[in-house]
Amino acid sequence: MARRTAFLNLVPTRPEPAAVPAAAPPVAAKPVQPRSLRPLGQILIEDGAVDPHNLMKALVMRQRQSARLEEILLTKGWVQEAALTRALSRQWRTSIVDLAALPADPRLIDALGADLCLAEGIVPWRRVGGVTFVATARPEAFDALRPHLPESFGPVRMLLCSETAAREAILAQRRTALIRQAEMRVAPQESCRTRNERRTARIAVLLMAGAVLGLAFAPLMVVALLTLWAVLALIASTTLKLFSFRAILRQHARQSMQDLAVAQGHATRPEMTAPLPVISVMVPLFAEADIADKLIGRLACLDYPRELMDILLVAEETDRVTCQALEDAALPRWMRVVKVPDGPIRTKPRALNYALNFCRGSIIGIWDAEDRPEPDQLHKVARGFHFAAPDVACLQGVLDYYNPRSNWLARAFTIEYASWFRGTLAGAAALDLVVPLGGTTLFFRRDLLEKVGGWDAWNVTEDADLGVRLTRRGYRTQMLDTVTHEEANCRLVPWVKQRSRWLKGFAMTWGVHMRDPVALWRDLGARRFIALQVQLFAAVSQYLLAPVLWSFWLLSFGLPHPLQGMLGGPATACLFGLFMLSELLNISIGLWAVRGSRHRHLLPWVPTMHLYFPLGCLAAWKAIYEVVVKPFYWDKTQHGVFDSSAEDVLVTAPATTRSGQLIPLGAAQKGVVSTVSAPAQIMASIESAVGAPRTLIPLLGEVR
Repeated sequence: MARRTAFLNLVPTRPEPAAVPAAAPPVAAKPVQPRSLRPLGQILIEDGAVDPHNLMKALVMRQRQSARLEEILLTKGWVQEAALTRALSRQWRTSIVDLAALPADPRLIDALGADLCLAEGIVPWRRVGGVTFVATARPEAFDALRPHLPESFGPVRMLLCSETAAREAILAQRRTALIRQAEMRVAPQESCRTRNERRTARIAVLLMAGAVLGLAFAPLMVVALLTLWAVLALIASTTLKLFSFRAILRQHARQSMQDLAVAQGHATRPEMTAPLPVISVMVPLFAEADIADKLIGRLACLDYPRELMDILLVAEETDRVTCQALEDAALPRWMRVVKVPDGPIRTKPRALNYALNFCRGSIIGIWDAEDRPEPDQLHKVARGFHFAAPDVACLQGVLDYYNPRSNWLARAFTIEYASWFRGTLAGAAALDLVVPLGGTTLFFRRDLLEKVGGWDAWNVTEDADLGVRLTRRGYRTQMLDTVTHEEANCRLVPWVKQRSRWLKGFAMTWGVHMRDPVALWRDLGARRFIALQVQLFAAVSQYLLAPVLWSFWLLSFGLPHPLQGMLGGPATACLFGLFMLSELLNISIGLWAVRGSRHRHLLPWVPTMHLYFPLGCLAAWKAIYEVVVKPFYWDKTQHGVFDSSAEDVLVTAPATTRSGQLIPLGAAQKGVVSTVSAPAQIMASIESAVGAPRTLIPLLGEVR
């Protein structure tokens, strides 16, 4: 108390401005030079709004991070939002406007754009006497924003509001506009929403009629054509897998040499010296009754500074089960709930587009409801983007499963995903091809994500589609050496539903981008264009036509085949050679993908994948049916059905939360080196924020 009294004696106390009354014109701030501002920390201490110890911690954190002092204090719970807004009002000598009692003019919001208002934390309030009053929660950035305001605003004056008030004011006026924008973010020519339903139905009817007539009048010709199609798809897929696997092995060899050089002291890894960025991660939820507490527990294990974490739990407002679960949960300050308004469709990409407006990070990530990311994942993301080239728009992490022992289907699913993320996707990235992104553990540079239009709200495999659009715009995706664990889908019917959704999305993505093949060729180049046909069209074709290839196994049992006489012995031998080569390559990739200590028990199960992939045939035909009948239907995957004890093996105690402690000056953490290396710099920061460093020097040694 004595120390606080010392602070109060430093400056005279000033009355705080009142909220703007309904009948009186507001007292608006004119441009204020930063040097003439009273330190925010000093005002907060005068008001008794913050403990000096906590203020000290926040000041030290700010020197190492890109977070604002206000965000640090709020995230840590060291100051109340209302008290902070009052202190900012005194600092900037302007009024606080009550946006709930005095709503903003929606025409002014439209002139600036609701999405920009949310991103910048501002609300164009009203025009009074030829002056446009704009409320902001970030007054320090207001002058930089002035040149970007519409000329129609004329003279502009600043008012204050809280971040929460600004967000609620925009939603109260332009909620419908934001959700419509979320549905239409992607250009019509690249979106599934502009598909011609009648044309699709006519094509489907003609194909079915042609197949029936062909089987009736020329069955041998139909079987021969289908066999040729299936064999060409298999050859193309096997060739791409072979080149991808070779690229992965070469990349792994280079990485091993680099690791050895570092271990022997012949080389060093570059250190990240820039401040850590704010990372926003969206977690879409749907019909998740029991997921809230588990999700909070999993994400609490992350060791990234809490004030730099912005976790958005995204739920449909009509999903009462999930919304109620989130309302009952005690969410930390760094977690927020975003409720998505109802509309003509309810898809994950639509929800992501809407929630993107509320993210405050320069990096945007995606996790699924059941995900458990590694504790240092966000540190790896920050480091990855720091050292990546400017054209790297996306970092794709690896997805793994925490219940691979549940049953055979879970084992096979784990092997397949290990092969997909450590083989197929890694190979595509290594060969600089289109990377059909996975739906989780994805991280984007926000500016580039918004530049390509975000997600197609009408595509049920929005991740693969986004991967194509990123490459078409000249951006690249790199794999990130981090793992997220989630629940393997280990029941047959849910597995088929989930796989059918993926294959339906692959088919629709291929159809959308092949509307103009010439433009696609021009955007991708010949090599990527051909590879994309294999990644999407050939992949779906293989599942659809698998029974055609299975029929050749009749010959191994001495049974006749319709094409036996047409093919002859040499051609049949070549076919069986192709089958064996494809199987051996799949087994080799599977063995390589699960070679680590965690999944070594799966090695004996890799050969059984020959029995696993036929399940995809059922999913493929279901997918084609839905492409025609219900293209935008989202077949929900239920989570939390396996024995939770399997997950408990993976759960470890959270790492020490560095965001609540003082980091030793100049110390390196997770490859991140503090940019502050001297107490003098710390005290300069304190003097700027509080105005009386000598008084706080004794406290510096007490804060731990």
